[in-house]
Amino acid sequence: MLRLTQRRTLTLQAPETAGGHAHVSAASGLVRAGQWLHVVADDSLFLASFPLEGEAPGAFQRLLPGELPLEPRSRKAHKPDMEALCLVQGLSGAPHGALLAVPSGSTAVRQKGALIPLAADGSTSGPVREVDFTNLYAQLARELGPLNVEGAAVSGARLRLLNRGNGDEGKDAVVDLDTGRVVRALEAGAPLEPDAVRIVRRWELGRAGTVRLSFTDAAPLPDGRIVFTAAAEDTRDAYADGAVMGSAVGVLAPDGTPMFLDGVDAKVKLEGVDARVEGGRIHLLLVADADDPTQAAPLFETVLEGVRA
Repeated sequence: MLRLTQRRTLTLQAPETAGGHAHVSAASGLVRAGQWLHVVADDSLFLASFPLEGEAPGAFQRLLPGELPLEPRSRKAHKPDMEALCLVQGLSGAPHGALLAVPSGSTAVRQKGALIPLAADGSTSGPVREVDFTNLYAQLARELGPLNVEGAAVSGARLRLLNRGNGDEGKDAVVDLDTGRVVRALEAGAPLEPDAVRIVRRWELGRAGTVRLSFTDAAPLPDGRIVFTAAAEDTRDAYADGAVMGSAVGVLAPDGTPMFLDGVDAKVKLEGVDARVEGGRIHLLLVADADDPTQAAPLFETVLEGVRA
């Protein structure tokens, strides 16, 4: 098993909304850019950004308009459910790249994402733009059934989405989009369309006990491989939460085939991952979601042993 070391908790300088908690609880997507860590939470309208080093509280930036109720059931029904975050390069007007926040698509209100330009030091810079995934997700739902997109990573000519197949009808799948078509749509402020889809592959990741492991996030490696996280959550569908049986970390080959999977030594629901090759080893940063708004999400680190860098 991989040993997780907790590095910090994701505290904020102030609550996102009056009466709320000054921390990120439902951390779902993670990207390291320069000296910054950026996190999306699936129950938030904001991006949270933290210094890479130290434990200073993070700041937040609005991604989508509106306000979410504090009451948990109502908040769950109205949240945009941005589950993944990835770095996109090659955008005109964003010479240092941009973050793409990706929604799950698991309900009709969970179809909007956001594009956030970055500055040279990896901090956010410039106006945030809404990104419409509705048309793309309608096509993917016809192919896969109930959607729950939880991972996204750009690997060369492909933007790879990971669909989480939790529940009785869900299907774990790797969806390859044409990066060029995605970039052109983002530059034009246009919706993402089905013609960006190149291939859809379905996979079974195995089980933790009696519960299926399902994709929860993705991060690229320089050679085209993708590091992914997976969680075993005892739930009947893509909407309801359930007991977490465990999590794992794996690697997809450049063609999208799972080639490595190992469990972690803590019973947490890993939902976000960033991967770096440093000193000849693959170093990971990971965030977890406790499904409890009163708890601050943890940031973990580990080294991916047994996999060549």
